[in-house]
Amino acid sequence: MDTLIPEKMRAALLHEGSTSPVVDDIDVPDIDDEEVLVRVRACGIVPNLLNVVRRWSTVFPDLPLPPFPAVLGLDPAGEIADVGARVKGVKVGDRVYVSPIRTCNTCRHCADGDYLACAHYTFSGYFGFSPKSREIYKRYPSGGFAEYMRAPSYAVAKIPDRMSFDAAARMGYIGTAYGALRRAEVGPETVVLINGASGTLGLGGVLSALALGARRVLGVARNRTLLERVKALAPERIETWSTEDGPMDKWVNGITDGEGVDVALDCLPFGSPPELFLSSLMLVRRGGVVVNAGGVVGDVSLPLDTLMIKGISVLSSNWFTPKDAREMSALVDSGALDLSALTHQTYALSQLEQALSGFDSRQGGFTNIVIHPHE
Repeated sequence: MDTLIPEKMRAALLHEGSTSPVVDDIDVPDIDDEEVLVRVRACGIVPNLLNVVRRWSTVFPDLPLPPFPAVLGLDPAGEIADVGARVKGVKVGDRVYVSPIRTCNTCRHCADGDYLACAHYTFSGYFGFSPKSREIYKRYPSGGFAEYMRAPSYAVAKIPDRMSFDAAARMGYIGTAYGALRRAEVGPETVVLINGASGTLGLGGVLSALALGARRVLGVARNRTLLERVKALAPERIETWSTEDGPMDKWVNGITDGEGVDVALDCLPFGSPPELFLSSLMLVRRGGVVVNAGGVVGDVSLPLDTLMIKGISVLSSNWFTPKDAREMSALVDSGALDLSALTHQTYALSQLEQALSGFDSRQGGFTNIVIHPHE
């Protein structure tokens, strides 16, 4: 591996008011004693990226975007090119996934490793979760649409040799679903309903549920052709239902003998109506769990009396912990988390705008659209 680090690198810069990134040469970032420099080999493009660029400031005016011109890119993977003097656990040459999570790293939550609870919780190269994200962006504004990126050492997770960089560039969406299922304590006795099962997030939920040992996975989506591919992942454990065939109540009740599912994971795309979320919530058994990780926008009227009487828990999950990332890597290495169903559609950095338009022709969550910054 070439360990020479240049002074300049290519990066895709998004200027304010534009949706067309421009590739330009910028400085390779310096790192401090607790940071790493990563040579980015692949960076995934999330389906929601254009929605964030076009609509985020309108829908969520109090939640900041990175400062412009912005280097976006949520899901980078690559090799460690340099390490700070106090960094332990990784070394130059290690293959890693770089989580976009950036936090204060000093509060009680960060001290416990619960970075998702930090008040400064921010996605580098994507968006922030509170006005405090502006402080984080002063140090970590940039994502993975560049040849190199700086990251705090807590944000990197080593990946096994059998996991390609392209597959690792999908870790964010797989991990979001995985983290949600871990919060719901999915295991060998669990029947899981995944709403939006054929999409990028939903397919990650199906693969994660299988890896965690769920005895039955019920996948719900609209496209029947994609649902056939979902079922083919594990025909003996997966059942599917198209929303074009009507309400799923009788189907779920028939499979569960009227008891309902143990866990419902909502992975619906951005802007989905609340009614679709509520349809899965009402099919959870007594004492079951609903986890929202999807894109339903707006107010949802929850039947609190029903939730209380049945003891149903409603959780939300929008990412995953470093521990989850290590577990996923181990599951990939063991073969339990099988990512072979993904088809990688790769583009050079100069083709980023073309890559963004590739979502119109993708095969649901089975298509993984990835940028290779060094090509």
